[in-house]
Amino acid sequence: MAITREHELHKRRSSRNVGLAVVLVGFIALVFGLTIAKVQGGGTLQAFDHSYRPALDPDNVRFQQR
Repeated sequence: MAITREHELHKRRSSRNVGLAVVLVGFIALVFGLTIAKVQGGGTLQAFDHSYRPALDPDNVRFQQR
């Protein structure tokens, strides 16, 4: 015997699930966009080595490109 009648609780739960899905997809898109933006700027990517790289310092005259 199949349940054919839908209670209002099911409709509210369904709309909450859709809202949560939209929020999660938006968060995933935000993280993906930030990742792509960071990867595209890979020339100045420093990581966490905390070492000084004179080639990336705009104030260092000796290593400026001409």
